[in-house]
Amino acid sequence: MRSRILRDIKARQSLADNELTRQAYRYVTRNETLPARVRHQAQLALNALPKQSSPTFISNRCVATGHGSGILREFKLCRFQFRLKALNGELPGVKKASW
Repeated sequence: MRSRILRDIKARQSLADNELTRQAYRYVTRNETLPARVRHQAQLALNALPKQSSPTFISNRCVATGHGSGILREFKLCRFQFRLKALNGELPGVKKASW
């Protein structure tokens, strides 16, 4: 596998592992009924979480090639791999349009 695919898998796993903790800290930091000190401590704890556990760190990549642009979300493939697999009949429910 390519290193970018492995990095993407690792980032997605980190996101899944820290999702509940991140949501709890975000709730505390945005709750204005709590004292400022508690909110500040929650913000510091949120900042201390790994960078890869942030949802903005995740980017869509082609699962076949690791290409980072031209990704079709539904199939998780770049446009070129999508075209090849569709023409070979490897994608169920996808066929070449003719009108």
